[in-house]
Amino acid sequence: MLPYLQVENLTKRWGPVVLFEDISFTIFQGQKVALIARNGTGKSTLLDVITGKNSQDDGKITFTNDITTGYLPQNPELDDSLTVMQQTYLSDNPQVAAIRDYEEALRSGDKKHLEDSMHMMDSLGAWDFEVRIKQILTELKITDFNQKIGELSGGQKKRVALAHVLINEPDLLILDEPTNHLDLEMIEWLENYLTRTAATLFMITHDRYFLDRVCNEILEIDNGNLYRYRGNYSYFLEKKEERQQILTSEVDKAQNILRTELEWLRRMPKARGTKARYRVENVDKLQDKASQRHNEEDIDIQVRSSRLGSKIINIHHLYKSFDELQIMNDFSYNFARFEKVGIVGDNGTGKTTFLNLITGMIPPDKGVVEIGETIRFGFYRQEGIDFNPGDRVIDAVNRIAEVVDMGNGRKLTATQFLYQFQFSHEVQYNYIEKLSGGERRRLYLCTVLMQNPNFLILDEPTNDLDIMTLNVLEEYLRTFDGCVIVVSHDRYFMDKIVDHLFVFEGDGQIKDFPGNYTQYRDCKSEQEKELKKASEPEKKSVERVKQEKPRKMSFNEKREFEQLEKEIGELETEKQQLELDLSSGLLNSDDIQIKSLRYSEIKDLLDEKELRWLELSEL
Repeated sequence: MLPYLQVENLTKRWGPVVLFEDISFTIFQGQKVALIARNGTGKSTLLDVITGKNSQDDGKITFTNDITTGYLPQNPELDDSLTVMQQTYLSDNPQVAAIRDYEEALRSGDKKHLEDSMHMMDSLGAWDFEVRIKQILTELKITDFNQKIGELSGGQKKRVALAHVLINEPDLLILDEPTNHLDLEMIEWLENYLTRTAATLFMITHDRYFLDRVCNEILEIDNGNLYRYRGNYSYFLEKKEERQQILTSEVDKAQNILRTELEWLRRMPKARGTKARYRVENVDKLQDKASQRHNEEDIDIQVRSSRLGSKIINIHHLYKSFDELQIMNDFSYNFARFEKVGIVGDNGTGKTTFLNLITGMIPPDKGVVEIGETIRFGFYRQEGIDFNPGDRVIDAVNRIAEVVDMGNGRKLTATQFLYQFQFSHEVQYNYIEKLSGGERRRLYLCTVLMQNPNFLILDEPTNDLDIMTLNVLEEYLRTFDGCVIVVSHDRYFMDKIVDHLFVFEGDGQIKDFPGNYTQYRDCKSEQEKELKKASEPEKKSVERVKQEKPRKMSFNEKREFEQLEKEIGELETEKQQLELDLSSGLLNSDDIQIKSLRYSEIKDLLDEKELRWLELSEL
């Protein structure tokens, strides 16, 4: 296999902190590799170093000559003055450059320029490419191609940046948390796209279903060492457990031998010391081995929840709309004790609005939300909170509470509580602005839980948290002595936590589904198959037609054959016209969506009619 990327003895430090040291690995053509490590260990920094956005302190990075690379950083930097389409077209790709030139020719009105640009589009086969660009943007829910980048939300900017990387079809894709800010439908689309693409992939993600279905190799940075697992996420979990068991056995053995050797050294006469120097040197090696940790030091979430009374939250005939947009339409529900609910639905269907309604942050148009007297909310918002970047970590936590009630009469100081969330003494007295994105999210989670809530509301809690933290958080929530509402695009997280789902279907309609996300998705897929089956007439397959005895074409079949030739020609003409319309740059977002759907319909119709034409032509 051809090595696309070689990393040799790479080292990077931030001041006195060593992020990674002497790590080496190779990524070969066709591999799909994921990088896993704890927050704060330099995952994003490693990608920045590899792509030249940052510099290494030591080591060597080699790309194979002539391969193209595409990089999606965790926080992409875009030009706010450009439109979505202009930003997307910023590329050295010849086809993209031809489309950009064609768009400029359309705007200029220069006929000679337009003829030249159309000729270039023809020679490079860029017409289909432009349609595909707009389809990718539409799949990522970016439909206003003329909107300024500066007017987009952070999530929309991330999606534009992702589209920009994908349309260039690089040989090597390097992606940092590509599923952040994507809804479930978009994640499944991206999952299928990356599974089918021939591109080599190196990415960071905390989405474990995504890892399992897309990647065939995993790199893990743990305690300064790099480990390679030649399989998907399920394989990684199995082999990591084996590695930890072996390490535990080796450490135990080293500690037993060390005790024996230390006892021997204490009892050894000083006069004979020079004759056993090799044993003294061996003790030093044993001490290094015996000091290795047995298991990973996971965060320890054992926060007491406040007492939960019999009345939780009762919702009666709730209505809410914003202008013409209906969010809630006569919704009623009574929450039960210890209930765990997941919320799914497209962007704009009102998921976050619902959370704000039940917590009293915004009023309903009509209806009542009754909240039990014992309810104490813990609201983890998607946007987080604005920490003062000039504050130290310990100061931010002390302002909320200097002592945390852990239950059973046990109390912890803010410092002790931060230790349980893997904030060392050095990090506690560090400034918040120096924390990684994942460390800030973990600090935010810490500030929510330390207030002893008994009704947790988690709006996209998995963004930027590492897989190790997610595993511990999931276990805590499964045994949480209170109620939980989760809005998340992380399917694995939802499947492990929730008892049932509120499905926001739009236009104020909310369906209560009795199961987790995978069960809901399977149910929905079956319903879609049944609808498709019921709406389509049965068609003979080509194979079955071939098995039938040869016969002459009937009069009606001759007429059908002639009609098919005519219809296929008309559909081909319409398809070409749609390609021209979609590439003209003169359509608004609604027209683009309509024509894109029609384009897909025509391709399906052509496939169907060409298949029938083939059947008849063999008679």
